Amino acid sequence: MKYEAALLLAFHFTLFTFHFPRYHSPMALLWPILKTALANRHKVAVIDDRRRMTYAELLGGAMFLAERIDAATSNPHVGLLLPTSGAGPVAILAAWLARRVAVPFNYLLTKDELAYVIADSGVDTIVTVGPMIEFLGGAANLPPNIKLLYLEDIDFTGLPPLRWPPCPADDDLAVILYTSGTSAKPKGVMLTHGNLHSNVDAALVHAGIRESHIFFGVLPQFHSFGLTALTLLPLRAGCTTIYTARFIPKRVVELIRKHKPQIMMAVPSMYAALLTVKDACAEDFASVEIAISGGEALSNAVFEAVRQRLNVQLLEGYGLTETAPILNWCTQTRFRRHSVGQSLPEVHIAIVDEAGRVLPPDREGEIFAAGPNIMKGYYKLPRQTAEVFVELDRDSLGDRQRRPYFRTGDIGKVDADGYLYITGRKKEMLKVAGEIVFPREVEEVLNRHPSVRDAAVIGRQDDLRGEVPMAFVEMQEGAAFDENALRTWCRDNLAGFKVPREIQQIDALPRNPTGKILRRKLTELVTDSSRG
Repeated sequence: MKYEAALLLAFHFTLFTFHFPRYHSPMALLWPILKTALANRHKVAVIDDRRRMTYAELLGGAMFLAERIDAATSNPHVGLLLPTSGAGPVAILAAWLARRVAVPFNYLLTKDELAYVIADSGVDTIVTVGPMIEFLGGAANLPPNIKLLYLEDIDFTGLPPLRWPPCPADDDLAVILYTSGTSAKPKGVMLTHGNLHSNVDAALVHAGIRESHIFFGVLPQFHSFGLTALTLLPLRAGCTTIYTARFIPKRVVELIRKHKPQIMMAVPSMYAALLTVKDACAEDFASVEIAISGGEALSNAVFEAVRQRLNVQLLEGYGLTETAPILNWCTQTRFRRHSVGQSLPEVHIAIVDEAGRVLPPDREGEIFAAGPNIMKGYYKLPRQTAEVFVELDRDSLGDRQRRPYFRTGDIGKVDADGYLYITGRKKEMLKVAGEIVFPREVEEVLNRHPSVRDAAVIGRQDDLRGEVPMAFVEMQEGAAFDENALRTWCRDNLAGFKVPREIQQIDALPRNPTGKILRRKLTELVTDSSRG
């Protein structure tokens, strides 16, 4: 290792001060990552589509990049526009070593959407790579006042510049992550060093992550799960992570065969896509111990197909960008089908009715969450921040949590053993002739039909009933679309008011980069067709 000696020199005194509160914030994730990396400096940290890096090389690269960030800008925020790869952890650590807030950007946004989040974040410098800028159609598609810091232009050979790591407080900003903007303009979620550290350490304990585990990462690192669960979590634990920039099902199966990871995380649509690889079999996935499904509802059809074909039991998890992100997580030993599991240590879940009363077990209401992992707020949006934080009645909570609760906007229930069940999204809830209908319930029924690959349900305005369900379906390969047959299927499995008034075939449901269905796009399709 060309710069291993420099790394040991740079952090020699840091390790001595690690145990002294005067120099070390117990909530700063950077320090435990540095300590773990130095202890595992010979071990491979990441393997991606282009290279492999040891922990020493990863830290050395972060120190080189931190020096270039300091030279390029004095702005407290630095943008990251990078593919899912080892460049992600290098850039995140570099930003923190340079005492900056990292702002990962979604490279799948439209030109106007990307320009909006860049301007809103206030960055003037973006760390990137040439192929990413080519993917976006060239630098001309970025705001003209932005400086681009290309990783290819940095000389990473020789000894890295020595640097004393900062000691951020738990309330200091670590990253700003922009929400997907499925219903409005993206909001910048401010996550602190304390938010990330608490969530990573709680996940380590909850799931029993070991240093010997190998992670498989394909979720984008601008997404909260890709950042926390597939980048920071394995770094904290001293694991090896396999990254691939693009989700190509056949390529993913090949990588799993080759590297035999024990932990993988993906959205349900990704697991469904793996089933399209004709020669994929249970032997290929024999190494996988923990397969997490999150980001959207996991249908029975996908759960059963993955279990039967690949011999993998999918474990559902739940979280939001605003919660850093993990709130709940099913494990192998604590699993209940249709549940997203029990909450992580120090995370508190409350189910609340419309009047703000905390409900007992097995009663359905809005999900509220509190804990050290909950965001600081929305960037430059104090009103929207105030709207999502609520003081709940401490008597009904047993005074177990003194922090304000964050309202998730999701609907669910918690059973007597603390297992959380998600039943719908408050904003997606339909009112049909005074009756409540959650799209998820109707979609689950449609997805059980053998001809349907996937379904999405939205509300359509109706003069008599106020609103009626309308469904869009992707068909299985070779299956014929028969609206009458699908409506009959729904009538046999649902109350009459929940049966879609209309079912349309669609080639592909619109999704965001992590696979979540964009219902507003479907609503726009209905609006445009009614105008036409």
